[in-house]
Amino acid sequence: MAYDFDLFVIGGGSGGVRCARIAAGHGARVGVAEERFWGGTCVNVGCVPKKLMVNAAEYAGWAEEAAGFGWDMEVRGFDLAKLAAARDAEVARLSGIYGRLLANAGVTSFDARASFIDAHTLDVGGRRVTAEKIVIAVGGRAVRPELPGAELGMLSDDVFTLKTLPKRLIVVGGGYIALEFACVFQALGSQVELVYRADMPLRGFDQDIRVALKAALDAQGIHQHVGHHPARLDRQGDHLRLSLLGGGAVEGDAVLFATGREPNTQGLHLDAAGVACTAGGAIEVDEDHRTTAPNIWAIGDVTDKLNLTPMATAVGHALADTLFGKTPRRASYLNVPTAVFTSPPIGTVGLTEADAAACGPVDIYLASFTPMRHTLSQRQGRKTLMKLIVCQETRKVLGAHMLGEDAAEIMQGIGIAVAAGLTKEDFDRTIGIHPTAAEEFVTMRTRTREAGLRAAAE
Repeated sequence: MAYDFDLFVIGGGSGGVRCARIAAGHGARVGVAEERFWGGTCVNVGCVPKKLMVNAAEYAGWAEEAAGFGWDMEVRGFDLAKLAAARDAEVARLSGIYGRLLANAGVTSFDARASFIDAHTLDVGGRRVTAEKIVIAVGGRAVRPELPGAELGMLSDDVFTLKTLPKRLIVVGGGYIALEFACVFQALGSQVELVYRADMPLRGFDQDIRVALKAALDAQGIHQHVGHHPARLDRQGDHLRLSLLGGGAVEGDAVLFATGREPNTQGLHLDAAGVACTAGGAIEVDEDHRTTAPNIWAIGDVTDKLNLTPMATAVGHALADTLFGKTPRRASYLNVPTAVFTSPPIGTVGLTEADAAACGPVDIYLASFTPMRHTLSQRQGRKTLMKLIVCQETRKVLGAHMLGEDAAEIMQGIGIAVAAGLTKEDFDRTIGIHPTAAEEFVTMRTRTREAGLRAAAE
C-alpha cells in the first residue's frame, strides 16, 4: 500500500524534531505533528527558560560578593516582569528555529494533535494521514498531586506565567525541578519554604552530594521542612496554607507543586495501534525503542527511561540513522553526564558510591573547599565538593560528582573521561589548569575511604 509518509513523528520536541530532520536528510518522506509548541517542554517551559532564570538569580549573589573584591555596588531591586519579557522573547526565537529546521529539511509540519486510528493511520487535526513507520515523541507532563485544594497551587509550567515575585513561596518536592526553582526564587527575593518527604534532597543522587546540597540550601536561607507529606491546601484570606500530615502547616503567597511528571500519552489512543504501556504508564519499548507494534517506535520522556533532553535527541538521531540511514546503531544510556542547576549547581556522571559499592570494592576520593571566587567575600555556604569513585580492581573511574560553581561546565569534560573508561592514573597524570576548581579532579591523590568490601567478600 502507498502511504502518505515513510515516517510520521508525533511530537515536535527536541527528540522528535531531530529524528524527523535526520530521517528526511536520508531521503525519507517525513511528517511531524506538534499540538502545543515547537521545541517541546525543554525549549518552552523547561530547561531553556529555567536556565535563563537561574542566570538572572546568580547576579544577586555576585552583587553581594562584589564588596569583598573592592566594588561599591547598590542593588535597587529586581523586576520579574522585565526578565519574563526578555526570557519569553528568547524562547519564542528558539521555538521558531525548530520550525525552520524542519522546513529546511523538507519535513511536512502539522500544528495539530495526532492520535492513532490504527497502527499505520493517524488522525492529525481532523485529517486522516497514513505512514509506514511512526515514532512517538510526545514527552512528559507535570502532575498535580492528589490532595484537597491542589488546584490552588502551581505546576512547573505555571512558573513561566508569573509576572510578579511572590513574597513567600512554598515549594513542594525534593527532586531537581523543586530544588532548582527553590534556589532561583530565594535568590530573586522570595522567602522559600521547601517541603519534601525524605530526610535529604535529590533522592537517587550520591549521598555526599545530597548532604552538601542540604547544607547549601540552609546557608541560602531556604527553610527546609523535611520528612513531611502535604495533606491539603487552603486559601485563607490573601495567602495559602499548606497543611502537613501528622500536624503542622506552612503558609505562603503561592505554592509550587514539583512532585513528579508522567508520560504524556493521554488521548493518543495507543490501544488502537496495539501499543502497550508499562505499569507506570510509560510506553513499553525494547532496546531499539520499538514498541509492541512492529512499525511504531517511542523515544524520549514518554518511555521514562532517562528523562533528559540530550538523551532524547541522541536516541532520535540514532533511530533515524537505523531506520533510513543504513547505519544501525543505538545511543548508550551508560555514563550520561547531567547537571542540576541549584545554587551551587551540581554535575554528575557515572555511578553513585552506593551503586558502585554494591558491585565490589571501590576507593573514594573526596575534596571539599572554598573556591577562589568566594574567598574574599562575606557570602556564607559557598563550598565546593568533588568526588571520584574508583574501582579497586580495574582502577577505572566509575563515577564523578561535583557540587560547586561551574559544576555543569566542568562535568561535561569529565564525562568524556568516564565514558571512555579512563583510570585514576589517567586522571593523575593529567596536568591541572591552575588556579581553577576543576584541577582538583586531577590532583586528588589521597584516598578518603574505601567502600563495598562486604559485597566483594560475599
